[in-house]
Amino acid sequence: MPAKANLIKTADVQVTARELDFVTRFERNWQHLRDILGIMRPIKKQPGAVLKSKYAEGTLEDGAVGEGEDIPYSKFTVKEKKYQEMTIEKYAKAVSIEAIKDHGYDNAVQMTDDEFLYQLQAGVTKKFYDYLKTGTLTSEETTFQMALAMAKGKVENKFKQMHRNITGVVGFVNILDVYKYLGAANITIQNQFGFQYLKDFMGFNTIFLLSDSEIPADTVIATPVENIVMYYIDPNDSDFAKAGLVYTTSGETNLIGFHTQGNYNTAVSEAFAITGLVLFAEYLDGIAKITVNAGG
Repeated sequence: MPAKANLIKTADVQVTARELDFVTRFERNWQHLRDILGIMRPIKKQPGAVLKSKYAEGTLEDGAVGEGEDIPYSKFTVKEKKYQEMTIEKYAKAVSIEAIKDHGYDNAVQMTDDEFLYQLQAGVTKKFYDYLKTGTLTSEETTFQMALAMAKGKVENKFKQMHRNITGVVGFVNILDVYKYLGAANITIQNQFGFQYLKDFMGFNTIFLLSDSEIPADTVIATPVENIVMYYIDPNDSDFAKAGLVYTTSGETNLIGFHTQGNYNTAVSEAFAITGLVLFAEYLDGIAKITVNAGG
């Protein structure tokens, strides 16, 4: 007697488990980043929505007003700057049956899945670091210590001017600058899920230690944790499913969709990932970018 229809076979379980493992690890990494930061607001993109950052402008009028005279209004405006069009990014990877034969499944498929996952995550964070470099609270300082202090002070001052409370400030620095500053001092650098960081250092909630490719030397970037927003497209959108594009996702905030299948025509194991995820700051003028100029 033939097997009943819709029987879940071994191959189905293996593929599903691989998809779940991939998206769960991706989601766990981003959740960990949110935990490190303390606050990072996830906002799901709605159809027609445009991603924008904001900045405030205005001048406080002179408060020395004579008796009986009209009190002038101080005008403040909040302006918007378009960040970028939110797009879906699509990726694919294939491993041949010969590669699996020669190197085994774990090496040929699982290790390439790991690299696939790492590079997807690295692509998002690189865009975020590049965006942070456009912060408009700029100045030059003569020492790394003063740059750290002024970066924190400038963003706190800015948010006080906007009458917005902040719970803490996060910094981004070149890892070599930290070691140069501290010398042989014994410090504890935490390293989890690819993020290297210091907690409660120089008054910052967290300082991320980045490479030369992510942030140049002699640069300190800071912003309040409340200013960081995670904006995403849900790969599990029902309209995608209607089109026959069904992806495995994980968690309440679906940040990535993953699908695997065996292509019998070419005898390869295919993997497809889609994501629409950006990190950005709500207030562009709430990002301090301080450079160190020892000769200044």
